Amino acid sequence: MSGLGPIESIPTLLQRQAERYPNKIFLFFKEQEVAYRQLNERADRVAEGFARFKIRPGDKVALFLPNMPEFLYAFFGAMKLGAVAVPINTQLKGEEAAYILKNSESRALITTPALYPVIQPKRAELSQLEQLFLVGERGGEGKVFSSLYQAGSRPLHPPPGEGARPGDPAALIYTSGTTGAPKGVILTHRNYLFDVEQFVRATHMTDQDRFLCILPLFHVNGQVVTTLSPLYAGGSMVLMEKFSPKDFFKTLERFRATAFSGVPTIYAILLNAEEAKGADLSSLRFCVCGAAPMPVELFQKFEAKFSAFILEGYGLSEGTCVSSVNPLGGKRKIGSIGLPLPDQEMKIFNDRDEEVSPGEVGEIVVRGGNVMTGYFKNPAATEEALRGGWLHTGDLGYQDEEGYFFIVGRKKEMIIRGGENIYPKEIEELLYRHPKVLEAAVIGLPDPIWGEEVAAFIIPKPETTLTPEEILSYCRERLAKFKSPREAILVEAFPKTATGKVQKGRLRDEYLRRKKG
Repeated sequence: MSGLGPIESIPTLLQRQAERYPNKIFLFFKEQEVAYRQLNERADRVAEGFARFKIRPGDKVALFLPNMPEFLYAFFGAMKLGAVAVPINTQLKGEEAAYILKNSESRALITTPALYPVIQPKRAELSQLEQLFLVGERGGEGKVFSSLYQAGSRPLHPPPGEGARPGDPAALIYTSGTTGAPKGVILTHRNYLFDVEQFVRATHMTDQDRFLCILPLFHVNGQVVTTLSPLYAGGSMVLMEKFSPKDFFKTLERFRATAFSGVPTIYAILLNAEEAKGADLSSLRFCVCGAAPMPVELFQKFEAKFSAFILEGYGLSEGTCVSSVNPLGGKRKIGSIGLPLPDQEMKIFNDRDEEVSPGEVGEIVVRGGNVMTGYFKNPAATEEALRGGWLHTGDLGYQDEEGYFFIVGRKKEMIIRGGENIYPKEIEELLYRHPKVLEAAVIGLPDPIWGEEVAAFIIPKPETTLTPEEILSYCRERLAKFKSPREAILVEAFPKTATGKVQKGRLRDEYLRRKKG
């Protein structure tokens, strides 16, 4: 973008824009308004506060926070210090969150009094976690995070993050792996800035845009599409605590948002919402849809009802966020994930990592400055994912004669429920720990609202009494709500290959056929 000059890091971007738009409101949140200069100053103070508490450049700082301004102060503040932000999904249970804190070697945690009880029972196991900051006033354990950024605390001159190099890690983004153990995706300042610049160019974003953020900030979508992109363009973001149809329409109208990003589930809910009657969406330039394939019927009905323009795209955490999108001003193909962003490459490979012809199905691979450095402390997984210099996404698709890409399935057995990635192996490993379970297979079943729902097929151990509710309750106590199976089906046997592998496709098809009949 003209006028910014070379940008070495995310703190450099924030500093430059604060100088360029000092009094312009960047963040709208409920009744709060935070100008560019205020955001920069608060991030400086947070960095200084972290430094006073012995957090050093390169240290990991975990953010277990809902959507709130403090997430941004901590996110930018950590990077100002040269530390690495570790956002954690707020839906995770104690054991899941503790695993990320331990694996990431986080030395500091910022959370809320409402969320801290999730972590507290595991605190004794987290010996490397030296500093705890709580948002809001509270006595007892933990320092008050707001004291770090409120007026009167000392800003840094110059902020040490100004010296961050493009290749330095900016964040660790944890995404569940097919083995069941979450993997930490290492994203550098270069990764973020490369992807942000491309997205801003692709969507023609300007300083007049206001991006409504309804997705969680712990997701790369919330960070790249709805925070850093408007920051880069000199625009504004309107932050919602969480998505609800009632608040969505009110907030969009009140702040005259020009864009928002959602997943197919959100579009389905909005399409059928009572609150949609009479809603004024005329300020919208475009809506972004990603995270899961969007049904063509839903796509067409939403655009017709709201006179909206949907940009369907594709990306994954390992590619920072966005790798392809349907052109805003060019030819758009409904049902396609569009064309690769500028300076990114996408191809379709067969099982021998050879490019296939147009129309032939294979694995989608990506190459560009957006691709992660690797997985934290996991060289084997890194080598497998980045072999040959390409990011192997695990998604199956094809490219048509005009270069547009289409997804047809997933090479990995991933379930996408409402935009959340769920890996069956993680749930299966938990089920196998149940004393009455002999075998378990987890699959996704089609759902009109969520896209897919999690179903657990169980073969009980002989001479035991097991009920579906017992399985569901067992999972609810140990898994985040979005991962927990909605159905538990007891069976006598699984269809298997000659080598003993469960044929999940047959299992799904046979169950749906029986249910339909």
